[in-house]
Amino acid sequence: MVISKENRDFIDSLIDYYISESESYKQIAENFVPEIESVSDTAFGIITGCVYSGFLQAYQNQQQTPSLEDVKEFNQIIKDRAALIKKTIINPILKTESVRDIEIMPEKTD
Repeated sequence: MVISKENRDFIDSLIDYYISESESYKQIAENFVPEIESVSDTAFGIITGCVYSGFLQAYQNQQQTPSLEDVKEFNQIIKDRAALIKKTIINPILKTESVRDIEIMPEKTD
């Protein structure tokens, strides 16, 4: 693990925030139909881009530059949470639900 615990916790909180607001990002993506092919993929891209921007800003605030290993670890964090992000874009969570309460079933492969 290369990313500091403080930065890791910050990234996790950003992901949780954007997941909780995924319906808003889906609405933003819907504004680009028919120019885009997939609303959910576009919303996913917007969310991951926002989280990545926050990741870079955290390093800048600490007057650091993320290393290649930091970026690889960040990408793995996003990959590990991608199914949850996609699920909440398709079926937004209720305001009474917690992001941590949502279960992700493994995807079926044929």
